[in-house]
Amino acid sequence: MKHYTLRLTAIISILACFALLTMAQQGDFDENSSIVPQEETALEDDESELIDENYHHVMDSLLRADSLQRDSIHRADSMHRADSIRAEIRKRQKPEIKIITVTLGDSSTINFDSIQLRPSLMFMPLIFERQESFDNDITYYADSIGIDKQGFNYDTRFLDQLSRNNYDERRMRYNMMLNNPQLVTYNLDNLPKPPKQYEIEADPTTRKLKLEETDTDPLAADIVNDLEVPVIKMRNWLHTVDGSLQFSQAYISDNWYQGGNNNLNILGNFLWKVALNQNAHPNLLFENTIQYKIGLSSAPQDSIRNYSISEDLLQINTKFGYKAIRNWFYSATMQFKTQLFNNYVSNTNDLSASFLTPGELNIGVGMTYGTKSKNGYATFDLSIAPLSYNLKICRENTRVDPTTMGVDAGRHVKGDVGSNLEAKLTWAITPSINWTSRIYTFTNYSYVQGDWENTFNFSINKYLSTQFYLHLRFDNSTETASDWGNWQLKEILSFGLTYHFSIS
Repeated sequence: MKHYTLRLTAIISILACFALLTMAQQGDFDENSSIVPQEETALEDDESELIDENYHHVMDSLLRADSLQRDSIHRADSMHRADSIRAEIRKRQKPEIKIITVTLGDSSTINFDSIQLRPSLMFMPLIFERQESFDNDITYYADSIGIDKQGFNYDTRFLDQLSRNNYDERRMRYNMMLNNPQLVTYNLDNLPKPPKQYEIEADPTTRKLKLEETDTDPLAADIVNDLEVPVIKMRNWLHTVDGSLQFSQAYISDNWYQGGNNNLNILGNFLWKVALNQNAHPNLLFENTIQYKIGLSSAPQDSIRNYSISEDLLQINTKFGYKAIRNWFYSATMQFKTQLFNNYVSNTNDLSASFLTPGELNIGVGMTYGTKSKNGYATFDLSIAPLSYNLKICRENTRVDPTTMGVDAGRHVKGDVGSNLEAKLTWAITPSINWTSRIYTFTNYSYVQGDWENTFNFSINKYLSTQFYLHLRFDNSTETASDWGNWQLKEILSFGLTYHFSIS
């Protein structure tokens, strides 16, 4: 009997749970309500306790389910209200522009949907800068506005769109000012002054800090009026000075197994060039050059003198021209060269050369061409004189045979008419290696006289350098019994001091 009673109690509890759950879902259940049985049934004490326990368990479950349902409804409502507030805040932060089109003064319109304008443009004050004109049919392309692509084929659509947007912005602002002049408060000339700014400077002499005002208005009239424009004075003459002192030395002891002599060689070179500034006088060419070379060598084999002169040359060049076309000038050239000191044959008092023995003067009329490389590392000058006069001088014709210098016997001078050519090349091969080459030739159409001089300068630093000088000469105006024939050669390798400066 007790077993059946427990089963009946469990069935009644299950039915009560379904009934309460249905009432909770329909909203008819009240937390304060209670369930009253229609008929009172006499149960045993243990059965009553079991029913009461099951009843409270079901009620707790239903109350928790109702709480969760109400919480989910509250959360959904809160999220909906939060979304509405967020949308309202976004709407206030980004106000909607009500103007869809703007009609310009030239009867054209700008649609905001068709162009990309900066949002800040609509809120910037209208400031008149300058008068402009705009064309509705204008198009911007990178190729049409001169953008150098440096050999690369890249897409320029972004640049085209950026240029077009900038053009549309300026056009819209300008027409807005034309149609609404009352909105233009300022122009570029009467902008309000910016606030004052100060900077702190230290005075080491007084050990104090000074607070000074800095000017923040670069367009102020007083600053423009008080601005001191530096006056650049252009020089008419450009001066270039080169000087070097080279030497070589060898010491050999008395018991050296191969023998030999001690020797010391010194070579000095000075060059002064004065040229008319072609930037100030582009149609004129005027250059003057004075150069002197002196070379001394020890002469232990000479019983009369302790030294000998290996190089003694004074050379003066003048060139004057008037511009013809491009780099060509009508020109007149003059060259004079001689030596200054006496030179003797070794172990004798026989004079071999002296001042104006020999001497040479050449004057020519023709054309001159000059050019320079784009990087400035190389220069080339060419002078051609179809009409030229060459004068050879032998002052000491009694002590020196003048025929060895191209002068007739018993005469001091000899003049010839012919043509001459002179070409000069200066090339900075590297920052530390410089090559200077000069070719000069004269002919009277019966003989040819020419010089080819090459100087290689290897710079160690600003003051030290090594020089290699090579001079090749050809002259068939005199007779010679040397194995070299009409060719002559001089070569000097030296190391020493050098200095260069210019005044321009």
